[in-house]
Amino acid sequence: MLQEVFYWIFNMSITAAITGVFVILIRRVKKIPRRLVVFLWAIPFLRMTVPFGLNSPYSLMSLLCKITTKSIIVYQPFGDVSFSMMNSVMAADTYFPITYKVDILEDIFGVASVIWIIVVLAVILLLGITYYVTVREMKDSVHLGEDIYLLEKIMSPAVYGIIKPKIILPASYENTDTKFVVLHEKMHIASWDNLWRMIAFLIVAVHWFNPFCWWFLKEFLEDMELSCDERVLIKLGPNQAKEYALSLLESKQGATIFASAFGGAKIRMRIENILSFEKMTMFSFVMFVTLIGIVFCVLLTNGG
Repeated sequence: MLQEVFYWIFNMSITAAITGVFVILIRRVKKIPRRLVVFLWAIPFLRMTVPFGLNSPYSLMSLLCKITTKSIIVYQPFGDVSFSMMNSVMAADTYFPITYKVDILEDIFGVASVIWIIVVLAVILLLGITYYVTVREMKDSVHLGEDIYLLEKIMSPAVYGIIKPKIILPASYENTDTKFVVLHEKMHIASWDNLWRMIAFLIVAVHWFNPFCWWFLKEFLEDMELSCDERVLIKLGPNQAKEYALSLLESKQGATIFASAFGGAKIRMRIENILSFEKMTMFSFVMFVTLIGIVFCVLLTNGG
C-alpha cells in the first residue's frame, strides 16, 4: 500500500514540477499584478495534492501524452467526460493494484517509499516542534492594544497564529510610527496568509524529494508578500507609495516559517513593485482574470 502511494506521489510531483515551471515563466510578465499571479500557485500545489483531474484536449498534458507520458482513466461518467491520473514514470503494466514491468522496480519503489515516509514524518515533526517553540515564545509578548503585541525576541514585525492571529512587533518599535507596518500585517490576516503558508509547507514536506517544490514554495511566499503590498497600496492610494516603500527600507529583516513578516521577501523586489504599482482598470482586470482562467484550464486538466 505504501509503495503504491509513493508511486503516485512521485508521478504527481513530476506533473507539479512541469506546471510549476510554466507558472514561474508566467510570473516573469511584470504587467500581471502580483495579487493575481499569486493565485496561479494553486496549480502546482493542487497537482501535488490531488492525484486525478478532468481530461481535456486543450490541456498541456495532452501534448505531453504524445511524447513522454500518459494518463490512466480512473472514472468516466459519460462518453466525453473522464477523470484520469497522470503517469509519467510508466514503470507498471497494471495500476490498480500496481504490477511493475520488472521486479527490480518493485524493490526500488519499496525501499524508496520507506525512506520517503520516514523523511515526511521527520519534517512534519520538525515543523510541529518549531511551531510549539514559536507559540511558547509569544507568551512573553507585551500587549499594546487590539491584536498588537511587543516582543524583544524578534527582529521583524510579523503575524503569528492562524485561528487567533496576533501582530507581533519588535520591542524597538514601541515609540515609532507603525501605521504602515500594522496595515500590512492586517492585510495578511484578512487574506488568511498564515493558513496558506502552513498548508504550503505541509504539502512540500510530502514532496521533500523534489527540489522544484522547494523552489515553488520560495517563489510563492515572495508573491504572497508582493500581493500583500499591492493590496496595501490600493487602500493607501498612490500618493503614499513612497512613504510605504521607505518604511520597508527602515525595517529589519527576519525570516520566519509560521509567520507572515513585514520584511518577508527581497526588499529591492518589493520596492520596485511598490514604486511601479498602478491600479487596474476594469478592462485590464477582466483580461488578466481571463488569462489566468485559461492558464488554469491548460495546466490543471489532464491529457484527453
